[in-house]
Amino acid sequence: MRAEIISIGDELTSGQRLDTNSQWLSQRLGELGIPVVAHVTVADDKAMNVEVFRHATARADIVISTGGLGPTADDLTREVLAEAIGRPLRLDQPSLDHIRAMFTRRKREMPERNVVQAMFPEGSRIIANPEGTAPGIDIDVPRGEGRKSRVFALPGVPAEMKQMWHETVAPIIAGMSGAPRVIRHKRVKCFGVGESALEQMLPDLIRRGRDPSVGITVHEGTITLRITASAPTGPECYEQMEPTLATIHECLGGLVFGYEDDEIEHAVVRQLTSTGQTLAVCEWGTAGLVTRWLGDANGRSGAFLGGATIVSPVVASSVWGVASDLMTQHGTHSGPVAQALAEAVRRHYGADYGLAVSDLPPAIDSGKLTEEWSFALAGPMITTVKSAPSAAHSAIVKPLAAKTALNLVRLALMNKS
Repeated sequence: MRAEIISIGDELTSGQRLDTNSQWLSQRLGELGIPVVAHVTVADDKAMNVEVFRHATARADIVISTGGLGPTADDLTREVLAEAIGRPLRLDQPSLDHIRAMFTRRKREMPERNVVQAMFPEGSRIIANPEGTAPGIDIDVPRGEGRKSRVFALPGVPAEMKQMWHETVAPIIAGMSGAPRVIRHKRVKCFGVGESALEQMLPDLIRRGRDPSVGITVHEGTITLRITASAPTGPECYEQMEPTLATIHECLGGLVFGYEDDEIEHAVVRQLTSTGQTLAVCEWGTAGLVTRWLGDANGRSGAFLGGATIVSPVVASSVWGVASDLMTQHGTHSGPVAQALAEAVRRHYGADYGLAVSDLPPAIDSGKLTEEWSFALAGPMITTVKSAPSAAHSAIVKPLAAKTALNLVRLALMNKS
């Protein structure tokens, strides 16, 4: 079985509101072992909606829509469904009684227009909406060759939709799927090489049709490997993933820094906490990103002592003691400047380690390499200085630089353990 989700509303197609319903429903369907093959977002246009529903019911066993069940003229879902499947709308008196009672409880007079919310395509099963005036629709749609698609039309209001899902729709779908299966995912987080280079390091893991499947995405330099397995139970899914996880670790080694929602700063704080060591940061070109991330990840661990942001050579010289001649001779992007800052911030905070990020070169043009920037880690024994080219789009050059600097700390701590 497979599912398709339809989100309806001009506010979605115009970009005024974000469609979070589809994401939530996909997650819930996955928990029931039902893969979602398509998300469709459609405006409040009747002809377009009819076309969307006809296509969806022709290719999916389960279709779930959200939106378009209100009382106003632009709420078209019930009319669209009736036209798409060729059945008339019928008034359901118990639903109308429920809507009237709800208005009475709220001490309001029900507008006549709300009667339309009690109209359903012939053959529908009613999905109760305890907290709203828009009941849902549950209806079978023939697909030919004796097959059918089951459509569940739910309100777009997230709170109402979620309650109706849990109380009515999810139990129905669970009963439809025959032998119960669930879908589980595990995300492996990596950093240190490009997406294509990492894929080449994995022996045939990302090919289509593999079970468990492995997907790959990248965001600001962080690569996420998403392992997906299906089995009768969650524990069995994770058991199926173990050989794949072992292969990933064997092939990628230290490129793997965490799982699920981990970011590099979480790995750094964990490593520092486990060894009882501390870190302080001085950053120039990354505009306080490293400090903010570490502060969020630090919690009450005490591993991160504090950070400082430099905005000009004057501050680097007057506050942190970087010689003006050093900046003039080598440049504010240079290794000697990063080293001086790392050692200064380590002394200032009394930390075991001091991390510094130099100034970054001007915004890059079309992804071409420009001059390098530098970062340094001052430790108990030595100061390690690295440099990297600003070979990234201007929109991600700062977060990528911040992650690259944090990764230096992670690798240094990993080699110490």
